[in-house]
Parts: sequence; C-alpha cells; structure tokens
Amino acid sequence: MATGRIVIRADSGLDIGTGHVMRCLTLADALRDQGAEVVFVTRRHKGHVISALTGRGHRVVILPGNTGVSYGAHPAPPAHAGWLGAAWSEDAAATRRVLDAEGADWLVMDHYALDREWQQAALTAGTRLLVVDDLADRPHMADILLDQNAGRQAADYNGLVPDDCDRLIGPTHALLRAEFAQSRSEALARRDSLSRPERLLVTLGGIDKTNVAATVLEALAASPVAAGFEITVIMGGSAPWLEEVQSRAACMPMPTEVAIDVANMAQHMTRADLCIGAAGSTAWERCTLGLPTLQVVLADNQMAAASYMDKHGLALALPFPDAPDFASAVSKGLEHLSQRDTYRTMAHRAAALTDGEGTGRLAHQLIDREPLHAH
Repeated sequence: MATGRIVIRADSGLDIGTGHVMRCLTLADALRDQGAEVVFVTRRHKGHVISALTGRGHRVVILPGNTGVSYGAHPAPPAHAGWLGAAWSEDAAATRRVLDAEGADWLVMDHYALDREWQQAALTAGTRLLVVDDLADRPHMADILLDQNAGRQAADYNGLVPDDCDRLIGPTHALLRAEFAQSRSEALARRDSLSRPERLLVTLGGIDKTNVAATVLEALAASPVAAGFEITVIMGGSAPWLEEVQSRAACMPMPTEVAIDVANMAQHMTRADLCIGAAGSTAWERCTLGLPTLQVVLADNQMAAASYMDKHGLALALPFPDAPDFASAVSKGLEHLSQRDTYRTMAHRAAALTDGEGTGRLAHQLIDREPLHAH
C-alpha cells in the first residue's frame, strides 16, 4: 500500500515571507492530484497567506501567531529561531498531535526556526520526514532532504543529516507548479524568436517588506534604456507598500501595471521578455522558462545562490537596493541584456538548469514509498 497521509509544517508572514508556504502548497497540490491526503499546520503570523491554502481546498490546522513566549531551552537554537514566535517544544507537541490524529506517513517541514530537536519531539513512530531547506546550517533527522538552490552541494549537509538520508540537491528538484513545465516550450520559442526585449516583469516576492518595488520603479523611470518597455509589477495582496507602488506605477513615464495575487505567474513570465526579480524560489520558475533576469537579493539566505547564478551567466546580479549605484546598475543591466546574443545565451543557460518537473518527481517519491505503519 502506498503512502498517502501527509502533514506539512510551514509558516508565512512579514518576516518569513510567503515562499516557504507557497512552495509547500505546490507540493501539496501535486500530492493531492496523486491521491494523497494533505493537512497543513501553520501559524497565524502577521502577513500570513493561510487563505491561499484554504482557497485551494486544503485542510489547515492554525496555531496562534506571535505568542509572546520565548523559543525556550535548546542546546543550540537555530539562527532563525525568532521566526517561530512561540516555544519550539509547544510547537512540536502541537504538530505531533496532528500527526497522531492523521496517522501521517510523512511530515514535510519547511521552516528555518526548526531543527532536529523539534523533529525528535514532533515525529511519531510511523512517520517519515522530508525537510525542505536552503541554509545547511542546522541538523535534521530527515529521510529526504531537499535543497533546491543553485551552487549547493550534497556535501554541505554532511554531519547535518543521517548517512542514509536521500539528498535532493539543486534546481532540478525545485518545487514548481505544473504550469511552468507546461509553458516551457512556448516560452523558450519566444526567447529564440525575440529581436529586442520590450516587456519587463518586476516580481520581488509576495510581501516586499522593504518596498524594493518602489526603488525599482524609481530606477526605471530615470533610465533611458527602460523608456521603451511595458512594465508589469507582480505583488501580493498582503504587501504593506502595495498602495504606494500602485501610485508610483500610475505616474511612470512608460506603461506600468500592478497585478495582485496573480494565479497565472507562468503566463506572465512567458509573455515577459526580461525580469527584475528577487533571488528566491521564483528564480527557478524563471529558469524553467528561460527568462533573462536582473536579480535582487532581498535576504541573506539568497546571497549564495544569487552569486552562483551571476558567476555562471544564469542571471545578472544587481547591488542591494539601498546601494548608491542601484539605479545605474538597473539601466546598465537592461542595456546589457537587450543585446540579442547576450539575451539568448542567458535564456539557454538558465533553461538548462531545471525542467520544472521536480514537484511531480518528489510527489511520486513520497507516495510510492512503502509506509512504516498500516492504517
């Protein structure tokens, strides 16, 4: 009998962002399509995207947001322990109750604030563990470890996971929605036929807590290279600076629209010619579709992958948004990628990094594994 009961532990919010929950949602949809039962355990942090989970029909166990309780005694608290907003032991106990109630075959954990101590307390005897990580900075008792970042090596997790842990490393394993693989042929054909880019997509995460989108629009407004572009800015409905960005967009010297909570990101990326984008999980969406990108680092955990991609011609790295040369770097980057040979070379290199099929492969791997207990 194949495994089919899965609990996912992930959070979203202003500090955490939306990426962890959204990539887990992608996996959850694929698992459900293959007959699995999925339940999310998540906290109601400020800026959460729980509605995205319920809106797709998934069951959700909601824990309180910031409880005001400290992380608690721990041998070596994770660097991001503060993201939990609760005592790790209480969080583990709450998750364990859900695992027990569901008779779960798998626990999927995607959370920088949680580690092996939490896992030992949360896991039930019959439950396997999939850890989704980007940091390689803390130990796990994982059966499968997924780190989808470019430049990451399996050896980076030596001593952090059991020797028999199945390590899925690199963008070929990225958790992307099926629409990206489905749009791949159309997108790559568009890149090859393009004479000069004209449509620019700006996508800086669902939250954009520091209002980088406004900084990007300011740079584009001042750039003579950008004058001929049509611009689309993708934002989340929970973004704190949404109204300001909408106001700026209305005053831009070139056609600029703001699209909110889009359900067709692959279509937007396929129709775009260039992108200014965050160096997070959406990087692998852009690579699947061969979309040449000026990449912005918005969090420390994005720096290594962004540096690797710049070095290998997979994307062009921009300086930090508060750097004095940011605007000039945007303009120079657009000019550089508007050259036909440069454009096509980056499109092909990026597309070679991943085919966008990682989610389906992982879902099969979880469901096809023999369960540890009988239901």
